[in-house]
This record gives sequence, structure tokens and C-alpha cells, in this order.
Amino acid sequence: MRGHPHRGEAGRQVTAPTERGAEIGRRIGVGLMYGLWKPRVLGSWRVPASGPVILAVNHSHNIDGPMVMGTAPRGTHFLIKKEAFVGPLGPFLEGIGQLKVDRAATDRTAITDALAVLDNGGVLGIFPEGTRGDGDFASLRAGLAYFAVRSGAPIVPVAVLGSTERPGRLIKALPPLRSRVDVVFGDAFQAGDGSGRRTRTALDEATVRIQERLTGHLENARRLTGR
Repeated sequence: MRGHPHRGEAGRQVTAPTERGAEIGRRIGVGLMYGLWKPRVLGSWRVPASGPVILAVNHSHNIDGPMVMGTAPRGTHFLIKKEAFVGPLGPFLEGIGQLKVDRAATDRTAITDALAVLDNGGVLGIFPEGTRGDGDFASLRAGLAYFAVRSGAPIVPVAVLGSTERPGRLIKALPPLRSRVDVVFGDAFQAGDGSGRRTRTALDEATVRIQERLTGHLENARRLTGR
């Protein structure tokens, strides 16, 4: 579901994904995630109750995004690789406010849509590592810093732990049904230095700050959960 049109960075008219779509996605996520697994959610109160916010999520399993969608206190618009928008899944993901991104090029439509979510006071979900990996925030892409500095939105680090510990018996690609998955939300922080600068140097400095905060949150989350 997409909302009212407004002007993007290049002056073209864009239609931002709606909060209503993301809220429908959140409710579907609640039913699926709590129905199939046993999420333990820590610190969700740290997500600001209103206004723009970026959730920066570690990424080690395909269920990490849906798990955050179903456990976050607000509907979340995730930037998702375009390869996931295949067949009937494409219109469904768009209907619940998710954003398609081409990772092989500078995707101006995705950038404009993501900024529109933040301009409208919504929640943008990003996997800053870009692709699934060890989920340890070791390699950060600059996109997260750009969105944070450009919009001024605070970042809330999110650690999903337990999704890759062991494969399920019925479906190997998923964690065992009814197993516990921990979702730990960290303290919100500003990526920029307060100057409002958006130079390459400022973005590089913001990326270093973000990486330190995300890595620190992940270490703390592992201590908290024993994982």
C-alpha cells in the first residue's frame, strides 16, 4: 500500500509506502513469528514511540527481517533485495510497505522511497551488512550512514540471535519450530556529528561511529542472552 505522492530528490513525484501497509505487515509478522517460534524480545521500549527511526539489524538468516517485523513495536519498512520480489511475493511485500532495492547499482527509487518513509515519520529497517553473513556487523555498507545523516533519524541497533544455531527437522532452511529466538533492541543514537555535514568524509566518520555502536550492542546482546 502506498500513500500520498510528494517530490523526491530529483524533483520527480514519488508515492511513499504507507504506515498502514507496514502495520498490516507487523500484525502478520506477530502471528507468524509467535506462532512458529518463541521470540524473546528485550528492550523494545527503546524504539521511539513516534517520529522517524532506523532499525539496523544484523543479518545471518532469512527469518531475521520477518522476526524484527513481528517483534518491533511499530510497523517497519525494510529495504529488501529485489530478488525477493518474485511472483506473488512481490505484490505482497509491496502491499505491506516493504521497499525493493537493486544492490548491484545505485537504486535512486529505493533511496527516494526510504527517505520518504523517514520524512513521513516512519520506521526504516536496514541490514547494514548488505547480504546475509555471520551477522556480526563486520562489514558495513555506507547506505546506513547516508540515510541516518541525510534524515537526522536516530538509529536503533537490533540483534537477532539464535536463528542459525541449528537447522529445523522439517524444514532445514528454517530454525526448529518452537525454538527460542532472541531479539535485542539497543539504545537509540545519532550517527552524525551534529554539524549536518553530508560530505564523503562526514559519511565515512559516521560509518565508523555506527560500526562501533552496532558491534558494541551485539556483544552486549550476546552477554545478556548467553548466545
